[in-house]
Amino acid sequence: MGAMFRSEEMALCQLFIQPEAAYTSVSELGEAGSVQFRDLNPDVNAFQRKFVNEVRRCDEMERKLRYIEAEVHKDGVHIPAVKEAPRAPNPREIIDLEAHLEKTENEILELSHNAVNLKQNYLELTELRHVLEKTEAFFIAQEEIGMDSMTKSLISDETGQQAATRGRLGFVAGVVNRERVPAFERMLWRISRGNVFLRRAELDKPLEDPATVSVYCNKVDICFSSLRCLSCVLNQTSDHRQRVLASVAKELASWTIMVRKMKAIYHTLNLFNMDVTKKCLIGECWVPTQDLPNVQKALADGSNACGSSIPSFLNCIETDEEPPTFNRTNRFTRGFQNLIDSYGVASYRECNPALYTTITFPFLFAVMFGDLGHGCIMALFGAWMVCKEVSLGAKKSNNEIWNIFFAGRYIILLMGCFSMYTGLVYNDIFSKSMNIFGSSWSIPYDNDTMEHNAALTLDPKDAYNNNPYFIGIDPVWQSADNKIIFLNSYKMKLSIIFGVLHMIFGVCMSVVNYNFFRRRYSIVLEFLPQVIFLCLLFLYMVFMMFYKWVAYSAFSDEQAYTPGCAPSVLILFINMMLFSSTPPPEGCNEYMFEAQASIQRVFVLIALCCIPVMLLGKPLYLLAAGKKKKEAKPEHSNGSVNPGIEMQEQTDIGDGAPKPEAKPAASGHDHEDEPFSEIMIHQAIHTIEYVLSTISHTASYLRLWALSLAHAELSEVLWNMVLTFGLKDHDYIGGIKLYVAFCFWALFTLAILVMMEGLSAFLHTLRLHWVEFMSKFYSGLGYIFQPFCFKTILEQEENKDD
Repeated sequence: MGAMFRSEEMALCQLFIQPEAAYTSVSELGEAGSVQFRDLNPDVNAFQRKFVNEVRRCDEMERKLRYIEAEVHKDGVHIPAVKEAPRAPNPREIIDLEAHLEKTENEILELSHNAVNLKQNYLELTELRHVLEKTEAFFIAQEEIGMDSMTKSLISDETGQQAATRGRLGFVAGVVNRERVPAFERMLWRISRGNVFLRRAELDKPLEDPATVSVYCNKVDICFSSLRCLSCVLNQTSDHRQRVLASVAKELASWTIMVRKMKAIYHTLNLFNMDVTKKCLIGECWVPTQDLPNVQKALADGSNACGSSIPSFLNCIETDEEPPTFNRTNRFTRGFQNLIDSYGVASYRECNPALYTTITFPFLFAVMFGDLGHGCIMALFGAWMVCKEVSLGAKKSNNEIWNIFFAGRYIILLMGCFSMYTGLVYNDIFSKSMNIFGSSWSIPYDNDTMEHNAALTLDPKDAYNNNPYFIGIDPVWQSADNKIIFLNSYKMKLSIIFGVLHMIFGVCMSVVNYNFFRRRYSIVLEFLPQVIFLCLLFLYMVFMMFYKWVAYSAFSDEQAYTPGCAPSVLILFINMMLFSSTPPPEGCNEYMFEAQASIQRVFVLIALCCIPVMLLGKPLYLLAAGKKKKEAKPEHSNGSVNPGIEMQEQTDIGDGAPKPEAKPAASGHDHEDEPFSEIMIHQAIHTIEYVLSTISHTASYLRLWALSLAHAELSEVLWNMVLTFGLKDHDYIGGIKLYVAFCFWALFTLAILVMMEGLSAFLHTLRLHWVEFMSKFYSGLGYIFQPFCFKTILEQEENKDD
């Protein structure tokens, strides 16, 4: 968890690599996945870079692989998955791979072309056979029926006068696509001017077009031939094609990975620059300081792999540029870190809220979702995904909703577990209570009174034994008429307490940033007035809630400290802010303790005095500090030249090699170099926003109370309106009704109370963290560290293909 507290320290490094070792060195860096390269040729066109021809070769090989893959899928040949991704091929293997792909493509093209020609000949001969069969049937049927007078007159003796004047009837036979028959008939009618006799018949078996591999049905047309030899040749051609494709399919996935890695390497090499001697490639990259030994080892392995006698060099340089943000995560913390990064990537070395979100997020969610039964369902679902994460992760699903659930499996598991805890505290399981430890209330009425009264009042003096329920809410409240009133007050106060503590924690986290970025003046001029303002007003309100719970009791001997005289905390807080008072009832006190009115006035005055400090303290300090710098600065300064780019051999980073000095970078919200007017405007906006947000954000935490109450009431309504329908009858009909009612109740519970209510509580919890909590100390103005990593590149390519 130490790496989660703030982003890792980054170093800007220069790489000096010999051209013959560049390919293998970058390949090793891609396998390590620890460096983010910078483009040193931003003004050079992509087609004018050094390795553009190699990238084109990779594009051509990708085209061949796509064609081969399409042919493999066309024939339904299975492509086995790769158990272990192969490494990028060395330059010698690239030539062999390119030649092999060329040979495979030509062979498949030749097989496909021959198969098309053979199928075309086979189709033509099949059509001729059908023509002979169908025309023979026409003439036989004509002889059996007999010829009419028109036919006899046309088919007469050739030497006759009638034949000479009228002509002789002939015939033509052939095959036509079914969809072209109407157009064919119209054409014949127009050509012959209606002097045509047309008969047609359907072919029993559809014929396949070898060019488009589409099936079509035909009409009758032409002659005949032998088909047996062609059929044998076609079968042999198909078998040979299947053998070739099956052999190719075994290596297709490996070839694809190798080509993609090779293309990524050449794209990365295009980011490098040549030195003036044209004998060395120079690159710049961001590297986590903890991974510097790994990077140096990768460079050494790359040089050894190609047999280079000159080692590669790694040189760390100083820069004023803000480095990328890199938070090293694992399977558990990755989901929480994604929630924070969705709001904004942390500025470099800024305090990371994801560390605390792992606990506060599921807890605040559970405050709204608190139900032991619903939390158990969610926890079981999350536990199932966690236990099966290896097998479920291996299945590449295109369902976006499922991918979101699976990515947040640990969040779902924790939300379910925390919801079970808050459900136990609320004593709520599917809208019902559990009497595990025995109620602390007893009914002082006899049976006759109980039978003749629908509702009875329990006096705490007589019915309560002054021993609280062991954990959570006493189950007697489940049957109380004032249950909603009690839960309203209870949950509303809890939401204010959690909200104020959460905001104070956020303000306190700003001290960590101020101290790390060496802005300790902000601790005095910003943090102290902010936390004093928040504590003297809203933490004091929380104190009044606890004091009211402790001081006022039904067992008190003084009337002023009985429940009927307990003042409203909200009214006291409003009167405190307005410097007003409300007359108490007779026999009661307006305030909870002596001198409370004076203490409240002092608190409000101190809080008001904190506002000018927040508004003017920092700008005036920076103005005075700026004048001192100008006085101490010489009139002419040539500046400093950064000598960090000179080449120096570093064979072992871990043993005495120079590392970059751990110097904190400027925070994303630092304004020391801005003009005084801009600093003043920014500080005014920040002060007004903070003062107003203390009120609005405190009220915003009331959503914890609202959603918790809504969830509990909706669960109770669903129980009473649906499941109770099957509990009214006690015979076999009641059993059938209960079976049906339970199905609907379970469906609505999962769809509405778990899914919809869970999503609603999730979004509200997300807002409480993004706005109410993180706004107190988090700027989120950084950019994410995106290392050159083959694993990430291959995953992105697979997602594109899907």
